[in-house]
Amino acid sequence: MRLPRSIAWFWPLLIWLVAATAQPAGAAGPGPATGPTMPLAGGDWHVVLAAGDNAQPVFDNATAALRRFLIDTGVPAANIHRLSANPDPADPSIEPATGARLVARIAGLRPRPGERCLIFITSHGQQAEGLYLARSGEILPPSALAQALSAGCGAVPTVAIVSGCYSGSFAAYPMRAPNRAILTAARADRPSFGCQADRTYTFYDQCLLAVLPRALTWRDVHRDTSACVGRSERTLKALPSQPQAWFGKAAGQLTVR
Repeated sequence: MRLPRSIAWFWPLLIWLVAATAQPAGAAGPGPATGPTMPLAGGDWHVVLAAGDNAQPVFDNATAALRRFLIDTGVPAANIHRLSANPDPADPSIEPATGARLVARIAGLRPRPGERCLIFITSHGQQAEGLYLARSGEILPPSALAQALSAGCGAVPTVAIVSGCYSGSFAAYPMRAPNRAILTAARADRPSFGCQADRTYTFYDQCLLAVLPRALTWRDVHRDTSACVGRSERTLKALPSQPQAWFGKAAGQLTVR
């Protein structure tokens, strides 16, 4: 399937407009963290979960399962925003996963100092472009996600998980910041696997969900998820997807709970 190219000029304008109109008192500012005193654990997560395509159920299944996990571990349901490409979701609280709504939702999170951001986006990927958003027929590029995170999460500890083919581009600049931990499903030049209609989750998402309940830090999550993905791919004799990660100097030991 040939995916559309991203609308590069549109993203900075949209994120600037959201940032200019969403500045509650006491919210974290847009600058990156620079010191080692950032809290590694504790504080509520502010969460955006997005399924970028609905051609297969695997993407919505993953966001639903991750939402359940987070609520079970004590994250307030009101802090979790779920988006979908499905035009008629069963849950009326699920928002449309258009480019505009996704970046606006992230840019509008505004956690306070001591709180944290978690972003999970799962979809098909386009090499050297980004992740596909079927609802609006757009590609979300790393630059747009980076700007939305800066606007919405500022200097608080932030975890961004990007699941899709060629998603390793999201672990490079401009996504990198000292307060961010970034996990991706594949190398920038490699596909990932498991987008069949008869599967519950993609390989990466299934492994991620299996690892999260026992992981202490997000480094543990990346290590154990990568090992799990590798085992699944070897059964297919597939080219290894090689999940990627990057940890800013203030987020290297950021904990899952």
